Amino acid sequence: MSTDGFNLAHGIGGAKDLPISPELAIAGATAALVISFTVLAVAWRTPRYDAATSGRPAPAWLTGIVDSTWWRVLWRAFGFALFLYVGVAAIFGEDLVINPVFGVFYVWWWVGLVPLSLLFGPVWKAISPVRTINLAFAKISGSDPDTGLFTYPERLGHWPAALGLYAFVWIELVYPYSTELGPVRLWVAAYVAVMLVGGALFGNAFYVRADPFEVYSTLVSRLSVWGRRDGQLVVRSPLANLDATPVRPGLVAVVAVLFGSTGFDSFKDSATWIKFVQGEDLSSYLANNLALLAFCLGVGAIFAAGTMLTGLGDDLRRRELPNLFAHSVVPIVVGYVVAHYLRYFVEVGQLTLIQLSDPLSNGSNLLGTGNWEVNYWLGYHPTLLANVKVLAVVAGHVLGVIAAHDRAIKILPPRHQLTGQLPLLLAMVAFTVGGLYLLFSS
Repeated sequence: MSTDGFNLAHGIGGAKDLPISPELAIAGATAALVISFTVLAVAWRTPRYDAATSGRPAPAWLTGIVDSTWWRVLWRAFGFALFLYVGVAAIFGEDLVINPVFGVFYVWWWVGLVPLSLLFGPVWKAISPVRTINLAFAKISGSDPDTGLFTYPERLGHWPAALGLYAFVWIELVYPYSTELGPVRLWVAAYVAVMLVGGALFGNAFYVRADPFEVYSTLVSRLSVWGRRDGQLVVRSPLANLDATPVRPGLVAVVAVLFGSTGFDSFKDSATWIKFVQGEDLSSYLANNLALLAFCLGVGAIFAAGTMLTGLGDDLRRRELPNLFAHSVVPIVVGYVVAHYLRYFVEVGQLTLIQLSDPLSNGSNLLGTGNWEVNYWLGYHPTLLANVKVLAVVAGHVLGVIAAHDRAIKILPPRHQLTGQLPLLLAMVAFTVGGLYLLFSS
């Protein structure tokens, strides 16, 4: 089956979409990081973000809506209805690249969670069909969906979510049959089965810590203005919200998979990698597997080294530092998702909405969108697209530096609050240079 129609739309579109000097962009981004750190060192001497006190209560009318039963039921029903609708296309639809399952799976679910979570908070938690099914089972059996048969082991933290995210990026970026219905159906079935078993065993704590998409959505939502303090809906600075990210084992692994896989997605389309794979006896499948793993492990190793190479207080252990600073990578991840997937999401996202009107590929127009056309406006404005991409990368890193600086002056001893950040600053500079290089080379 030909997959060209899908894959050609995938990714950042290549250097032809970036009519600006790569050297200038990389130099400017590096200068922005260094200047930001210098300004912070001079003007930001005390912590400014505290999850326990930051933010103001949301308007009473808004809190009343968001916390109402009908509001929660509405979004659970929407998520489950979409799940069933796409499930029909997956089970009974044609095994063609025009089947909307692929767009929903790779575009709406994976990329779409980012803007939705930035705007509205942890969206996947609200619409997750596996949470809905688990809730229904609990109601039928008379049990509490928040509690399972066992207590979720704290030492596992987010490690299962990191593995789940890796499984997703593997099928998207490495598996050679990623646009055939069989593998996608199997992947989703395995995901649903694992989530339902986990929910039955450990209750909703399993979804908070181990559901790859809930962890992903919730992490991104930390950069929204919506937060919770003692259960109350509050409006606060996104960086204050980010500071409230719970520190759990495996958090570095999650951000490393998210960041590393996005970098690999750019790299695998670069001329350097294509020439290497074509010139070696190593199969492209094995080479891509090794490269994806190397990117994810490399990001994790660089970040861990950047955070651990610092002086410590008496109450900290060096191995605790990576997870304590891992929240600072979230803005970087979001910046690269915007830079890498913006055009892809806008254009293929529209195409998916059109295809959803014909889930069985029989010419139907169930949603009334079948006659719509994709708007390629972004593709016709390459300079604007280039500027947005570079600004997204730079802004993500600057916000990451700010988040890391605030955490450093909160947990590091005074004599190491500035010098202790230098290795992490160097790691972020390396991420910036590498990311922009990949942005221009693919």
